[in-house]
Amino acid sequence: MSFQISTLPRDRFEHLFRLGDEGLGEMGARRCVADRKPGFPCRVSLQDAEPGEHVILVPFQHQPVGSPYHASGPIFVREAAVDVALPADAIPDLLRSRLLSVRAYDAHDLMIDADVVNGPDVEGAIERLFGDERARYLHVHFARPGCYACRVDRA
Repeated sequence: MSFQISTLPRDRFEHLFRLGDEGLGEMGARRCVADRKPGFPCRVSLQDAEPGEHVILVPFQHQPVGSPYHASGPIFVREAAVDVALPADAIPDLLRSRLLSVRAYDAHDLMIDADVVNGPDVEGAIERLFGDERARYLHVHFARPGCYACRVDRA
C-alpha cells in the first residue's frame, strides 16, 4: 500500500514571523528558542529545530471538520523552515525517533481506528489502518505530548 505524508505549507504561518511578542501573544502563540534536539518538531519541514534556532509555538486546527473529532492543538514551526515535498512512502527521521499515535478517519471525518507505535514501526501501522477500505486518511500525532504531526493519504 503506497502512502503520502503531507507537511503544512509555510505560507500558512508566514504572517507570524513578522509579529512581535505582543502580536503573537494576542493570537495565543509565542516565539521560542530551541534548547535541545529533539524537542521542537517543525510541521512545515518535519525536522527537529537545532538548538538556538527560533520557532513559533502556535495553536493549529488540524482537524477543521464538522464532526465530533474537530480538533486543534499546539505545533512548532521553524522560522527557517522551507516547504518540502516528501516522496511517496517516505518516513521522515522526525517520525522514526518518537512514539506515535496513528488515527484513521473515514469519509465523514469520524475516527474508525487508531494505534500507538514506535516510530520505526509506523509503516506497519499505516498499512494496517489503510487495509480498512473505509479509511480515507490518517493523522499522526506524537503520542506522549499528543500533538499533531502530519497527515497521511493513500498515494
